[in-house]
Amino acid sequence: MAIKTINPYNNKEIKSFEEFSVETVEKKIAQADKTYQKWKTVAIKERAELLMKVAALYRKRKEELARLITLEMGKLIAQSEAEVEMCASVYEYYAKNAADFLEDKPIEIKDGKAFVRYTPIGIILAVEPWNYPYNQVARVAAPNIMAGNVIMVKHASNVPQCAAAIEEIFREAGAEDGIYTNLFLSSSRIAKLAEDPRIVGLSLTGSEKAGASLAEAAGKNLKKSVLELGGSDPFIILEDADIEKAVKSAVKGRFGNMGQACTSSKRIIAVGKIADEFLEKFKEKITGLKVGDPMERETEVGPLSSEDAAQKIEKQVNDTVKSGAKVVLGGKRIDREGAFYEPTILTDIKPGMVAYHEEIFGPVASFYKVKDEKEAIALANDSTFGLGGSVFSENIERAVEVASQIETGMIFINEHVASRPDLPFGGTKRSGYGRELSELGIEEFVNKKLIRISNK
Repeated sequence: MAIKTINPYNNKEIKSFEEFSVETVEKKIAQADKTYQKWKTVAIKERAELLMKVAALYRKRKEELARLITLEMGKLIAQSEAEVEMCASVYEYYAKNAADFLEDKPIEIKDGKAFVRYTPIGIILAVEPWNYPYNQVARVAAPNIMAGNVIMVKHASNVPQCAAAIEEIFREAGAEDGIYTNLFLSSSRIAKLAEDPRIVGLSLTGSEKAGASLAEAAGKNLKKSVLELGGSDPFIILEDADIEKAVKSAVKGRFGNMGQACTSSKRIIAVGKIADEFLEKFKEKITGLKVGDPMERETEVGPLSSEDAAQKIEKQVNDTVKSGAKVVLGGKRIDREGAFYEPTILTDIKPGMVAYHEEIFGPVASFYKVKDEKEAIALANDSTFGLGGSVFSENIERAVEVASQIETGMIFINEHVASRPDLPFGGTKRSGYGRELSELGIEEFVNKKLIRISNK
């Protein structure tokens, strides 16, 4: 099976790669296992030096790397450049902080001494998505390499050049073969890989279906897994919110990366008398955005990641509208070559409709007007997802109280959900389990070994 780069701006094939054979994969696993036996003994300072070189190379090659993102999945070029910078910051963060995170943790006991020591466990297999092709990989690679593990990555099939570039950067930074390994594979082969005893942990960022499949494979083989799956994040605007700030944040939160983010602000929930004002200003900000080539800096609306993605969103919106929802803005494909879809706002969405229950992974905002805070909380929690969310209010104490009642892994107050190295990232319910980033991210795939010293 060929793994292809298809430019979503014009749906033309650019380049293809052959899927690895069974024999090639076996050689790569064997090399990773051999390298792990050495890497786990390397001093943290030396591991940090490698990641600092990786970060420097991302910045040195930023323009080239950003263009690959835009070419393969259509992200606006300025946003692609910002992703490269964010990726570099993740490697730097763990290079600078992992030593402190991995220090022995003493346990206070009355008789003798005890402490927890963090030790590496082996090869971690990561299955990563196309929407942030460098940064998503960095979030699992950086902490685990610093912890003394080694990484094998099955990247999304539509970003093979980005996938190859990551491995190339590690090699250029001086990493021994096997510390970071790219695997050109189809998703159907992951379950078989999970059976290999040399692979000890599995991490996936992707869809519910993919997550359930990986979790099944991990569970069957008694292996730890971390899942970061879909989201339908609520974005709550209370009646005492700063409307201008909320509108600005909602536009970025919903339409950044063309809405193709797990933590995108997908459900806009406005309380009482401010709802109509918010909706009008929200619509004004989105109307008339410039559509065009994502490589051009003046473009504000680019393509989705693929033609399949555009067709799926078109069907989800059409099915929702047929059920009685209203289109305030957009609602259809843009009449031009490529995987384009109009920035869209839907209202009058009710339980039973597609947009009420499904994640719409694109530039479609679902807008809800509710009578009070209690109703806003109930609506926010009426979802199978539980990744992130936002609450806007000038009363911070009130906002925190509302946030504490939202069933998600993350809540941001007076800003949309964003990923940063020093904050833990992850969800609950059908949005997955485990955490990436921060100190919590480096604790997922280590042996938390108790060492007890008797005083008897």
